[in-house]
Amino acid sequence: MKIDIHNHILPKEWPDLKQRYGYQGWVQLHHNCKGEAIMMKDDKVFRVIQDTCWDPEVRIRDMDRTGVTVQALSTVPVMFSYWAKAQDTLDLCHILNDDLAATVQKHPKRFVGFGSLPMQAPDLAVQEMHRCVKELGFPGVQIGSHINDWDLNAPELYPFYAAAEELKCSLFVHPWDMQTDGRMSKYWLPWLVGMPAETTTAICSMIFGGVLEKFPKLKVCFAHGGGSFPFTIGRIEHGFQVRPDLCAVDNKTSPRKYLGSFYTDSLVHDPHALKLLVDVIGEVRCYICC
Repeated sequence: MKIDIHNHILPKEWPDLKQRYGYQGWVQLHHNCKGEAIMMKDDKVFRVIQDTCWDPEVRIRDMDRTGVTVQALSTVPVMFSYWAKAQDTLDLCHILNDDLAATVQKHPKRFVGFGSLPMQAPDLAVQEMHRCVKELGFPGVQIGSHINDWDLNAPELYPFYAAAEELKCSLFVHPWDMQTDGRMSKYWLPWLVGMPAETTTAICSMIFGGVLEKFPKLKVCFAHGGGSFPFTIGRIEHGFQVRPDLCAVDNKTSPRKYLGSFYTDSLVHDPHALKLLVDVIGEVRCYICC
């Protein structure tokens, strides 16, 4: 059995969110031709996507062609909408999660769902996570690599982590909201450079901030092979040893100890990088992506 845990999906359509909530910044999907649609953020093109992103039947044919048995599905991270009013993000999460649940229910042997949450309001996030697990049957949720000004070690997130532990709800951490201006404005650098840095920052925040110490039963998987972390663990450990006044202020345990305490996917696009990732993280901690 081949299980692919990193796959994004959207509803085929959703309400006009600017009209629904009364302000801009939302993403809409415009179907411009058969098998293709444009994600628009206000009046700007965000991305062109194919029908595998909204049509489960097309996706299943693609899975069969590549030998994938089961996919874990989650939303496109631009839909996180942590910048918005929390109640509006909660409403959008209901739309996304209900559509995802319908897809999983229709194809229970081929798909599982990772829900979306209004993480800028941890109390509402816990509420929706309960619904995702208890009512919709999702084994996990997808969250961003940071929540506005909070890194993942923010104390405001502790109740969320405690609830995830209690629910045995896995967390899939995906980079998002990278810097896009200034030096990062050309060559698609936010995705090529910014995303690995975002994921590494998320891992370091959880380690240095003591999150994995405080919540040892938390199951966390980081996207894109853990970003740069597996390939810079030597530098990170060295910094912890030589500058404990900066790195060990919240957690006295070496970062290397946590190898084996979290998971990554295998989406690194290079066989040599994949070999190093498996060597560092461990084969049983690295989930397949196709």
